[in-house]
This record gives sequence, structure tokens and C-alpha cells, in this order.
Amino acid sequence: MSSVGLLLLCGIFFGVAPAHAAGDAVTIDATVDGAPVGEDELLLDPSRSSLISVTVHNGTDTVRHVKTIRLSGTALALTFFSYDTTVPFDVPARESVTRGFVLDLGQLGAQATGLLPTELEVLDTNRDVVASIGMTGDVRGSMWSVYGVFGLAVFGLTLLAWAGALFALARRRLPANRWQRAMRFLPAGVGTGLVAVISLSVLRVMAPSPAAEIPFVLGAAAVAFALGYLTPHPDVDDLRPVGPGGPAGPVDPEATQRITRPLPGGVA
Repeated sequence: MSSVGLLLLCGIFFGVAPAHAAGDAVTIDATVDGAPVGEDELLLDPSRSSLISVTVHNGTDTVRHVKTIRLSGTALALTFFSYDTTVPFDVPARESVTRGFVLDLGQLGAQATGLLPTELEVLDTNRDVVASIGMTGDVRGSMWSVYGVFGLAVFGLTLLAWAGALFALARRRLPANRWQRAMRFLPAGVGTGLVAVISLSVLRVMAPSPAAEIPFVLGAAAVAFALGYLTPHPDVDDLRPVGPGGPAGPVDPEATQRITRPLPGGVA
């Protein structure tokens, strides 16, 4: 274990605040099953309970009242799991207090899977966040969890968007205006970016975050937009009604021939 991890553990078990806790602020350190939170990926296994230990460092001159400790995971600005545990205690001014509890993660397998940004928060009696610490949670859940099904739904919608745009291109039914053709492909590009972000998360390659989500989504959207803009212009002949001998051309008034018929009485 690194020296930083040893320092955090000493602060947790002996109530000694580490150097970064100094100042007029409230900070927290935590361990989950003995592993320091915030350094590496945190394993969250739904098949067993986790022992969580939280140390609150109060650097202010007032007593802070803690009521709830929350563990939550988000992706694409959506919360896919959240666990609130009531652990009321007070943290005197300029002191640190440690509390531990066992968290049952049995339902986590049906909520998420893969790498997700995870946050451990300390809330006061008004449910306002007193302090928090972020980490990357490695959730060993099911592919059929809420997060997994969400990814499959986005994948299905993206396939439909691409199929609709490409089918219209093959049938030469895209709008004649280039910008309108580009907008026809844009939703498919956005969906492709979202699918890439979710897939990397589920496959435990990279956790979704604004730094990763924005380049993937904007990049895929830009490629699809450019593809739609550069698609060939529908031929004019393809926009004309099709007759028995092929596409009917435009009617040229000057090329028409006047057919005269004899009228009754011999007048042409």
C-alpha cells in the first residue's frame, strides 16, 4: 500500500486529520472494505455487503451536524444508483470524527454495471451536502440492469436513425437542400457518440465523464452532419413522376405541337 494510503488509514483510525484538511472547510476521507476511496477504481460487488468508514474533518469554527451518508453513481447526467444511510453524529469545530457502517449492495446488480463515476457524500440534517469525495466505481452488475438496458435502448434507436437516413439516401428521397440533408443524419451521429460512451463504460475501458462524453458525442455528430451535407444531390429526373417509358421530363411549351382537328362544317 502506498504511503498516501497509510496516511489516510492513520487519519481514519486515530482521528488525525491529514495535511490537506487544514483550512476553513469540511472535507472527508473514506475507505470501502479497507481500500482508500479516490485513488483507484473502487470495486462494488452486489454479491456481498461493503464495510464503509468515513472520517469528517471539520476545519470551520462551528459544529457540523451530519445525518446521512450517500453513495451514488451517475452517467450522462443521470443517477443510476443511490444509497442513503442514516448515521447521525456531530463534528466539533477543528476536529475530526470517524464513523463506520455496513452497506448492503444486493440491489446494485439490477441498477448498473461497468465503470461509473461514483460519489460519497455527507449530508446534514437539511439534506444539504456538507462534503463529498469522488471516485470511479467498478460495478459488477448485470447487463440487464437499468444502465445496461438504457445502453441497449440507445443502441436500438441509433440503428433506426441510421437505417432511416441511409434508406432515404438509397431511395434518393433526401431533401434537395444540403443543410436539411445534414440535419437528417445528425440524430444518428449523436446516438453513435452516446453508444460509444456507454459501451466503453460497460466494457470497463473508461468511465463516462464530461471530458469523455463531449468529444465522443460532438465528434460523432460532426461526422454524421458532414456525411449528410456531402451526400449526392437527388437527380432532377428522380424527382419527376415515372411514366411507362421512364421518368417523365418537364413539359416544354415551345416543344409541344398544336394538333388541329377539323371542326364541323369544314373549319380547321
